[in-house]
Amino acid sequence: MTEQANDVLITALQLSVSERAELAAELLASLDGEAESDVEAAWTAEIERRARRVLAEGSRGRRWEEVRDDLRRQLR
Repeated sequence: MTEQANDVLITALQLSVSERAELAAELLASLDGEAESDVEAAWTAEIERRARRVLAEGSRGRRWEEVRDDLRRQLR
């Protein structure tokens, strides 16, 4: 990390939690680019694939409580 980046970090760590969260969100948003759009496209394709599968198979899904209880039984 450069000295300038380290100075920014030291200053940022003195902010309130909400200010740091807002700053972090802005910094992350500034990283959006081609790689981000590739990831977004991949997730969109995966969601569409899963939706088509559910519609084709007529799956009704399961309630969260059922899934949670099954997982708890498996972890015992």
